Amino acid sequence: MNIDPSEIVYFESGFVRITATLVFTWIVMIILAAISYMVTRNMKVEGEISKGQNILEALIETINSQIRQISQQDPSKYLPFVGTLFIFILVSNVLSIVPGFISPTGSLNTSIALALCVFVAVPKYGIDDRGIVGYLKEYIKPTFIMLPFNIISEVSRTLSLAIRLYGNVLSSSIIVAILLGVVPLFFPVVIQALGLLTGVIQAYIFAILAIVYIASAIEKEKKEGNLKEE
Repeated sequence: MNIDPSEIVYFESGFVRITATLVFTWIVMIILAAISYMVTRNMKVEGEISKGQNILEALIETINSQIRQISQQDPSKYLPFVGTLFIFILVSNVLSIVPGFISPTGSLNTSIALALCVFVAVPKYGIDDRGIVGYLKEYIKPTFIMLPFNIISEVSRTLSLAIRLYGNVLSSSIIVAILLGVVPLFFPVVIQALGLLTGVIQAYIFAILAIVYIASAIEKEKKEGNLKEE
């Protein structure tokens, strides 16, 4: 049975409530900060580089490539946000194979928080690229009547993003329960492989959808510009 980490309370006093979601989110952030420090403290531009720097550069190049292919834009302005989303979700999910670790992405609160980050980032990048007037005009196209429908579309898109991530984590737990009954002898090996695979897929899908949502407004402007030129 899957238990939401937010339901596991370690300490509660008045308005202070420390749950497993909060504790393991901080653990992931500390791990990422420590790894980042160790990898970047001796970074080199020339000569032989460390394995950690090599892996980091390969990861960044892969993310940059995906962003460039989807947005058709310089990925440097999107990399900090999208890369952070991908790495946080990936590490959170992969660490769930460690006994005793409770993935914070298994909490609906975390999924909603990550989706809200995308919800805020979409207009932020859109306004930076097109200006506030140009961005807001999209909400009243083709007529003013579409304004409430476009707003509902933005909200529902954010909600679906959160539910998708949470649903993926929940479905993984269900699959694990099934495998426990089917292949109990090889269960530890199977669950580790499954955990790594689903963790990577979930992080990838969430990051890709974030890029698609952010790039949508820019692509609309490109299409409009091309039509005018023709």
